[in-house]
Amino acid sequence: MSVGVDGWMDGLRIPVNLTYDVFDGKGESTPLVFLHGLFGSKSNFHSIAKSLVQRTGRKVLTVDARNHGNSPHSPALTYDAMAGDLKHLLAQLHIEKCVLIGHSMGGKTAMTTALTQPGLVERLVVVDISPAQSTARTNFRFYIQALQKVKISSDIPRSTARRMAEDQLRSLVKERSVRQFLLTNLVELNGHYAWRVNLEAISEHLDNIMSFPHFDTVYEGPTLFLGGASSAYIRISAKSRIHTLFFAPTIFFCLYTAHDLPDVLLPPHRLHSRSSSEDYPEIQRLFPNADIQYIPDASHWIHADKPLDFISSISSFLQS
Repeated sequence: MSVGVDGWMDGLRIPVNLTYDVFDGKGESTPLVFLHGLFGSKSNFHSIAKSLVQRTGRKVLTVDARNHGNSPHSPALTYDAMAGDLKHLLAQLHIEKCVLIGHSMGGKTAMTTALTQPGLVERLVVVDISPAQSTARTNFRFYIQALQKVKISSDIPRSTARRMAEDQLRSLVKERSVRQFLLTNLVELNGHYAWRVNLEAISEHLDNIMSFPHFDTVYEGPTLFLGGASSAYIRISAKSRIHTLFFAPTIFFCLYTAHDLPDVLLPPHRLHSRSSSEDYPEIQRLFPNADIQYIPDASHWIHADKPLDFISSISSFLQS
């Protein structure tokens, strides 16, 4: 038997056993499950998970996708395969329903799961990604090439290895925050240093990862699309960027400060949905009960840029 690049073995879908961390809450409500983005890992959401356990009392899981973190490598890296992995994990843990929260690639996996297995998803949060086909330029192909060029000596301290890797990345990846993010994937294996992400599989499937499968099904559960106002991944129309305010029910700019109100959100100013997001028609087609919220001064990595705002937005959504 052999596994193809699409993840099928002799006509049968073979899921991988995902690694995960659990943060136990005392409440009986549906657990929250976090799915990270490309080059990320379950640890990206550890501090967020701990805060949400305290706020909501819910159990929270953070999960490593295949070819990421400590999860197994596979030649397949499709959204169908990743959604299958998640379904397999939830079955193993006897979780019949969850609140799915996915960032970027994880958001697309979450959307795929909701559209193909809606019974598993009580609520859906999609973080800074859209089902609409985007023309936004990304640097992910460049990041892959940069990581592949890094050469590190064997049998040296981890701190030295990390410093060597960053020195080599510095000329290729200008943003320090991005370098630090990529360097979380540097691991030591038997005295040798390597990248724990499967660069070959990511490179092979990158075009598909950057797009989203076509679906004719609908997920009717409560859904929140949470975008960074400084990001291009959930596109804001030019008209909305000049802050023309309307009072419509579907999309809203979040103009609060979580530092001032850690447990309560101010009523947000609302913007007309169709003029506020270029991606709204496709979002509405697949997720008719979706709201879209933008967090000011946040980039694609909302949870890192504005963690308190991110936590407050999710807490409010869970209570709505």
